[in-house]
Amino acid sequence: MDVFKASLSSDEKKVFLLLKSVVFYYHGLDEEEMVMLEETAARIKGEEEMEWALSFVSKDYLNSFERAREYLKPLMKTLEKEKVVAFLWDVWKANDKKGYTTEMEASAMIRLARDWGIDYEIRDLIRKEYRYF
Repeated sequence: MDVFKASLSSDEKKVFLLLKSVVFYYHGLDEEEMVMLEETAARIKGEEEMEWALSFVSKDYLNSFERAREYLKPLMKTLEKEKVVAFLWDVWKANDKKGYTTEMEASAMIRLARDWGIDYEIRDLIRKEYRYF
């Protein structure tokens, strides 16, 4: 099942867009990443939720990843595992789409996967996609 074909709740959109925002902001948000965030928000009809996510990040940019990590940890436990994997995998693929994923971004996403109990699923997807592990 493609979780993005079904309608996401406002809270699910916030979770997903916050996740994508903090990973993109890890080294500073560039123009291409902002366009990708806007496209994602349009795709899931989450423009208001994107504004919320960007506001969350801008309140304390330097600590936004750790703040988001703490905010998201209990929320991810309330979602279906398939949805959590889909959210993180979509962010991984978005980084790939921009042409690169830095070691810091990859480590951050793996750390989140571990927090949420989906590290094996994400690593399996990485192995299948890139075939070099």
